[in-house]
Amino acid sequence: MDVALEPSWKQKLSTEFKQPYFAQLANFVKMEYKKYTCYPRGKDIFAAFDHCPFYQTKVVIIGQDPYHGPNQANGLCFSVKNGIPHPPSLVNIFKEIKVDVGAPYPKSGNLERWAAQGVLLLNATLTVRANTAGSHQNKGWELFTDAVITAISTHLEGIVFLLWGGYAKRKAGLVNRAKHHILTSGHPSPLSANRGLWFGNNHFSKTNDLLNQIGKPLITW
Repeated sequence: MDVALEPSWKQKLSTEFKQPYFAQLANFVKMEYKKYTCYPRGKDIFAAFDHCPFYQTKVVIIGQDPYHGPNQANGLCFSVKNGIPHPPSLVNIFKEIKVDVGAPYPKSGNLERWAAQGVLLLNATLTVRANTAGSHQNKGWELFTDAVITAISTHLEGIVFLLWGGYAKRKAGLVNRAKHHILTSGHPSPLSANRGLWFGNNHFSKTNDLLNQIGKPLITW
């Protein structure tokens, strides 16, 4: 597996690539991509980092693993490629944004436009086998992405972490609350949203309020 990471991230995470777990993970991913259809495309595995350099990061959103349907995953959590129908969680994200900040519902579900503004869209597991959710969990990706969160917490200040759902909330312990902001809510999936745990969290306006307080540019959601 090629780890040609964006330079600022590569510098911060260089020790992870030398760990025994990462060598095992790389071998596992290579074999999976040879034997099965996996997502995202190999060149998009680290896309979240490529589109959001380390020192430009202002907001972190944590997903679980990539979409496992054809042509959906593009390496950014909750995001899909241009022209692809929006999955239910993304539909609910856009609905909340429309109510929260008044932004119109977008045509494209490609969230690279957020990443370019400093939103790191990080899945805890960066790869998945087609049509098999969770198939690449507990193979080492979580160790790597926990190191990502720890690096952000340690070396940056004033980052807004958006933790949606139980899985993401468990990452809160990696974040130094004295230096950063954590907003939590239910997951945007229909299962959670329909139980009243997602809509009305106002996370998008709250994020911009926090960024404004510390003099950082706001996110155009």
